[in-house]
Amino acid sequence: MKEVFIVSAVRTPMGSFGASLKDFSATKLGAIAIKEAVKRAGISGEEVQEVLMGCVMQAGLGQAPARQASKFAGLPDSVNCTTVNKVCASGMKAVMQGAQSIMLGDNDVVVAGGMESMSNVPFYSPSMRWGNKFGNVTLEDGIAKDGLLDVYHNYPMGNAAELCASECNITRNDQDGHAIESYKRSQAAWDAGKFDNEIAAVEIPQRNADPKIFNKDEEPWNVKFEKIPALKPVFIKEGTVTAANASTMNDGASALVLMSKEKMEALGLNRWLRLSVMPMPSKRLNGLPRHLVSRFQRR
Repeated sequence: MKEVFIVSAVRTPMGSFGASLKDFSATKLGAIAIKEAVKRAGISGEEVQEVLMGCVMQAGLGQAPARQASKFAGLPDSVNCTTVNKVCASGMKAVMQGAQSIMLGDNDVVVAGGMESMSNVPFYSPSMRWGNKFGNVTLEDGIAKDGLLDVYHNYPMGNAAELCASECNITRNDQDGHAIESYKRSQAAWDAGKFDNEIAAVEIPQRNADPKIFNKDEEPWNVKFEKIPALKPVFIKEGTVTAANASTMNDGASALVLMSKEKMEALGLNRWLRLSVMPMPSKRLNGLPRHLVSRFQRR
């Protein structure tokens, strides 16, 4: 099999829910990441053979979101495009599939990544297709329905986090402490310029003014540390997961350019990539990272 290498990797800044990036669709954010990734790879759009983009909540985006992102990025119609939905791992699965296509010799240059705009996910009204005969009409939140609800156990994915915390004896104090440290590390990393090289800035149009350059994650500075210990659990009355120590809802996109070793050497580039896959039941996905780390250590 062919060896696979990363030759560029970029992401947009992450916008907070309903904040700076709320007027950008997932496909427009994806296009920004794709365009910048191709530019930094030093190749033309004609060199790209396939685009694979993860996207979980696709309702309202229109046909073929990956194709839209590719075209909005200026890539030609000759590029094959596929949208991948593997929930939280959608972007990673897109990268894996891109790498596998190169390993098998189907492609030499693939753009892969993920894109999401949680701010633009619509509400659903399922009963209106054939008419509501009597009574109230209830709207369903598309974020919960297609993104954050475990359909097998009929509970939010936050309950899966509660299960993980219970099984691993992770206390509320542990989680709050980790959340606080994570925010502080993120702020410090931004202040030190650690993320600067991976960011594809977003130009936000302004009325009667020059575009605003959005080039920094929003969420790390939204935290109010003093309020974290007093927050109530969200998913279980006596639980440990709160709005502060749980994952946040955001908007953003990322993209990698993957190449075969032969193509990379022909262009005089030098990067690396190694992949690993490990399945887990949906209610235990929170423990997946530690299993992957253990696998890499054994290798």
